[in-house]
Amino acid sequence: MNEKRTPRRERKDAPAEDYLEGRNAVSEAIKSGRTLDKVFVAAGETDRALSRLAALAREAGAAVVQVDRRKLDQMSATGAHQGIIAQAAAHSYVSLEDILENTKSRGEAPLIILCDELTDPNNLGAILRTAECAGAHGVVIPKRRSVGLTAVVAKTSAGAVEHMPVARVSNLVSAMEQLKKAGVWIYGTDAAGKTDLYHADLKGPAAIVIGSEGYGMSRLVAERCDVLLSIPMKGKINSLNAASAAAVMLYEAVRQRL
Repeated sequence: MNEKRTPRRERKDAPAEDYLEGRNAVSEAIKSGRTLDKVFVAAGETDRALSRLAALAREAGAAVVQVDRRKLDQMSATGAHQGIIAQAAAHSYVSLEDILENTKSRGEAPLIILCDELTDPNNLGAILRTAECAGAHGVVIPKRRSVGLTAVVAKTSAGAVEHMPVARVSNLVSAMEQLKKAGVWIYGTDAAGKTDLYHADLKGPAAIVIGSEGYGMSRLVAERCDVLLSIPMKGKINSLNAASAAAVMLYEAVRQRL
């Protein structure tokens, strides 16, 4: 049975190359092993085939999000999404273990960036670019409430997405505990941090947490940090954006390791 087509609309959610629309397109992407960031499924659907497809996407590591069908209509460029749209990743992800192994193979103390619910693709892309230039070993992002490796992220990274390992984890707090067990100290960035960045020792194994654009680090993430660091502010504005804060933190670590 033919699905009723909705008018094509200009999409503001992501570039066209990010999206795969319709059941066949999403199914074949999963079968081929293509990395999917998120799969948007029409809420309230009772179609078993659609439910099975969503389950396969979840098993493949994608975050499955139920949304109103009107939202899918707005996202769709074809007007025939069949109740499902997938957002493909611009690059494949690695595991946290891969990042730690990367540090061992290079014979260096780990320098890792943890992004706590960043949603702006331009910020994540800029962080990847800076991390690559600074010689960091990897970037970690949560699976939910976070931007993934979209086309905008890839473009903003200026090619860094091809070289900087990115791990996508189900739970950032659990990832922090795993890093601690591996001997990595967790440094959170917080305007209220009692330790000035320039009085911190970042020469050893370090993971730097960058909070979200609007709210900073979540409470649970902040509580799991070993040290909360503040960046000195001398002007009238009291904070940097996420990408700028990451750059300042990373290059202080680089300076100390020279």
